[in-house]
Amino acid sequence: MPTSIILDTNVLLYDPDAIFQFGDADVLIPMEVIEEIDRFKHDTTESGRNSRRAARALDELRRAGSLGAGVGLESGGSVRVVYSPNRRRSAGDSVLQTAREMLDQGQPALVVTMNVNLRIKADALGIEVRDYDENQGPDVDEYQGWYELEVDAPVVATLRAGRGVRPSSIRLLPHEYVMLRDRDDRKHACAGKVDAQGELVWPLVGSTRTVCGIRGLNAQQTFCIDALLDDSIRLVTLAGKAGTGKTLLAIAAGLHQVFADDKFHRLLVFRPTIAVSRDIGYLPGGLDEKMRPWMQPVYDAIELIRSEDRKQPNRVLPNDVRECEEITIEPLTYIRGRSIPNQFIIIDEAQNLTPLEVKTAITRVGAGSKVIVTGDPHQIDNPYVDFHSNGLTALVDRFRESRLSAHITLVKGERSELAETAANLL
Repeated sequence: MPTSIILDTNVLLYDPDAIFQFGDADVLIPMEVIEEIDRFKHDTTESGRNSRRAARALDELRRAGSLGAGVGLESGGSVRVVYSPNRRRSAGDSVLQTAREMLDQGQPALVVTMNVNLRIKADALGIEVRDYDENQGPDVDEYQGWYELEVDAPVVATLRAGRGVRPSSIRLLPHEYVMLRDRDDRKHACAGKVDAQGELVWPLVGSTRTVCGIRGLNAQQTFCIDALLDDSIRLVTLAGKAGTGKTLLAIAAGLHQVFADDKFHRLLVFRPTIAVSRDIGYLPGGLDEKMRPWMQPVYDAIELIRSEDRKQPNRVLPNDVRECEEITIEPLTYIRGRSIPNQFIIIDEAQNLTPLEVKTAITRVGAGSKVIVTGDPHQIDNPYVDFHSNGLTALVDRFRESRLSAHITLVKGERSELAETAANLL
């Protein structure tokens, strides 16, 4: 690693502890980066909180020495704030100029930024550059939490007979789903689920279960319903493109377990308040009216579930389900500091959250609660995260070997033929 690391503003807004993450390297922060961080300090968003944390961390280091001269870190490196009196430009340009000046003096330097365009500029100037989070989580398109596997006919027969099997050709992770197929006859197959110890695959039972009239329309949706109803799984992550049924299945399973099984006291749905397109400014009315545009997809899902439930001979949901006190839909903004026991919690659109925001939300989960985190990493509206650095991807990565969690990536859209075609072509 080069001896000098030059940090961009977005790195500190993403992780205020980034200055401590580079071992024995010298971390340089241009003055313009400090000024840019200062502009976020009054924000009530996660970026605002991180700007204040970063400022406090630097202020604490200042007590140990001059930041202008450099303050030593326990890791063996140092932190220094650099300033040039002739510099009057953006923080990004100051980062590049600092690196260029060091290279001209024969000193190795590395720019660390989460800004794609700044990385392009740095490369054009011959400056070594990389993204902040190189230990990125798995590609959720590749790690799907389920897979098909061709095996010998006796293995499929054993699973169908209700006994556990251990395929030798693949590493098993807790609560993964498997479709075992006879390599000589693909129609001879059986769905299975890895146990919590990650040792054996057991046959998947109850694959035709319905929740409030909603049933799995493909294998992945069937896996979802199983994970959503499994009491031993306390965290379920669902990824997939629009129309695959992530939110619908999660809400249906939550309603079923609140009203039919009486396993949870309440269904609690959180969504981040990030607009897809340009914001429309301040909205009139109280909190419920202001939140309506962001929460409408949840209301739409509840309405569809209610219509399907009405078709069932044994209905689960009350007629006034949307007005029931057992259902709460809230912005994620106010989750900090809470403790939420005995509730079925859904965090929707989690691809727009940072890993720290997801951590804040998950650590609010109290005893007896179950949390479902959904999102599509291909549709990110938050400018401070990307496909690999968002909270959903980080959560999948950290929990993939935990006996408390299960992950399913849904790949087939079931909303409509048009929606599926649009998702694939557009």
